Amino acid sequence: MERAKTDPKQTLNIMGNSILKDINSMKNPGIVLPIRTLSNVFFDEKHRIIRLGDKISRRTYLNVAHTRKFMQTLLVAAECKKIMQQNVSTSIRDMYYILKRTIKNTNENTFEDQNESDPVLEDLEAALNTLREKLHLKADRKGYIAGPIKIVDGEDTIDCTRMGSSGWAIPSNVEPEVIQFRDCTADYVLVIEKDAVWQRLNEDKFWKKHNCLILTGKGQPARGCRRMINRLHNELKLPVYVLTDADAWGYYIYSVIKQGSINLSFLSDRLGTPDAKFIGLTTQDVQQFNIPKNVTIKLNEGDKKRANEMLNYVWFKPKEWQHEIKHMLQAGHKLELEALSSKGIRFISEKYLPQKIQNKEFLP
Repeated sequence: MERAKTDPKQTLNIMGNSILKDINSMKNPGIVLPIRTLSNVFFDEKHRIIRLGDKISRRTYLNVAHTRKFMQTLLVAAECKKIMQQNVSTSIRDMYYILKRTIKNTNENTFEDQNESDPVLEDLEAALNTLREKLHLKADRKGYIAGPIKIVDGEDTIDCTRMGSSGWAIPSNVEPEVIQFRDCTADYVLVIEKDAVWQRLNEDKFWKKHNCLILTGKGQPARGCRRMINRLHNELKLPVYVLTDADAWGYYIYSVIKQGSINLSFLSDRLGTPDAKFIGLTTQDVQQFNIPKNVTIKLNEGDKKRANEMLNYVWFKPKEWQHEIKHMLQAGHKLELEALSSKGIRFISEKYLPQKIQNKEFLP
């Protein structure tokens, strides 16, 4: 799906005028939305990302099953227009609290919690073919980066080699009009699932010794982190290597970084990095690096179910991934990145990662 080139203010006005026209014509007012479910998602083999299909639905006011969501969608749209007119930004958390109220003469709230408002906002993004950042909304910062690059953020230029132990906090909006890159001399980007492991590598100055950028999303990376990875690869042509736990959840995090997610399939062109490679951890590393068996974790039924599901995903069909997932199931265990510390506190930075990168021991 191509990004909309129209001003979000204009598309909001078009949507609002269409609803007003329906009301004035005594018609059932409605909003056309892309269907954001698995049935309307496909894997684009050519571009190697998850994409949203062409199926649409109409959310209408007089359909009892739609009425609440219709009301919520208009509340979010109206608030977005208001903050855009005021030329200010707010957080998606603030948006929830701004719009939460009890409907007059009822015991009903407009929103019960943020798990209701966030999906409505995503619906609006998809309907308008835009980004929440273009609607002047932002999320909490989640993720850090360090290494040989300068970041221009507004009037400030941040040297990411001089950020101490904390690194530079990645904001939710890293679009080119907000964040620019300068003086990057790195050879690649290393994306690390665990914040604790990122801190270990930062303390060891791994980025300096190996001339790279180290980035963590602190678990499942937020949209800002994934967009940052996408831009570093596409604009600076930096290879991307992803380091996660050796379990189904770590592998899933990698897959989201690589080709996007089903839930945000309408943004995969901006959030996915199809050329990313998986550097580890794998269950096969236990034997290769002589990792003690007592630091592995026995698979539970949830792990097994998830792993078997992943064997059927198109993006895990390459033989290397089929072998790794089946090996994990056969071995009956998983392991966390911190398990490498059983070989020594600096084993990951002095032996494991350098060997993997030098020998190009990646999974596709």
